[in-house]
Amino acid sequence: MELGVHFIDFLPDGPKKLGPTLAGVAKAAEDGGMTMFTLADHFFQMEVMGRAEDPFLECYTSLGFLAAQTQTITLTALVTGVTYRYPGVLAKIVTTLDVLSQGRSMFGIGAAWYDREHVGLGIPYPSVRERFEMLEETIQICQQMWSDNDGPYEGKHYRLAETICQPQPIRRPPILIGGGGEKKTLRLVAQYADVWNSTAQDVDELKHKIDVLHRHCETVGRDPAQIRMTVGVLRDPFEDLDEYLKALERYAELGIDLINVGPLPGNPDPIGFVQRLADEVVPRAAAIR
Repeated sequence: MELGVHFIDFLPDGPKKLGPTLAGVAKAAEDGGMTMFTLADHFFQMEVMGRAEDPFLECYTSLGFLAAQTQTITLTALVTGVTYRYPGVLAKIVTTLDVLSQGRSMFGIGAAWYDREHVGLGIPYPSVRERFEMLEETIQICQQMWSDNDGPYEGKHYRLAETICQPQPIRRPPILIGGGGEKKTLRLVAQYADVWNSTAQDVDELKHKIDVLHRHCETVGRDPAQIRMTVGVLRDPFEDLDEYLKALERYAELGIDLINVGPLPGNPDPIGFVQRLADEVVPRAAAIR
């Protein structure tokens, strides 16, 4: 079992500390044997994690910064909000991250949900149906831009006269789709994703979601073994480390091979938290098959 670090709490200690702390957490994750570093794609802090007014750095600028601070760890948004950037521009942003990181990017994408920051910043917030249509078209556009086809794209929401993307990525960024909606999200996972990230915390719920995903794979003619399954676990492993590792074993039995964990909001020492993960969790998680 691999571990990834999901960093969502930019501590309110003043702007000068944000960059060094972010870099320190990413370096500690890489040095400690964690294989993925992810950031949430938001402009306001999520209200389930803190106050909207709390510090929050823009995702892709931060990932570009981290590309220069790290050497081996995979970097991605978990996940990009489809409403925030035009698809052609988004493909170029992710490509740039991949080139500058020497092939370490991943393309995390979802349908977006945080209505307050949309309304607050004047970003259109279409209906759920429209956002999922936009999500599918965005994936298709990125796939086309990361191919030999630089011709037009005609969709319901987006029309591109040209899909030129030079340079191409060093490695085509794997497509990660996050979420667990059984009718729309998991259908898109079955059709397009290389990686699926679930936030289901209960093992029985996760097993049900995997069963639904397999049915969608059967419908679209996809081998579910082609889709890597990961889970974001929103709990402190050090509250009960033995129980936490037992939960990882149950996840592994379902085919999960990477867990995203990170300093929860309010942790005064996120670098120390990740170093402790490296010392106490990574070696024991690596033994779980």
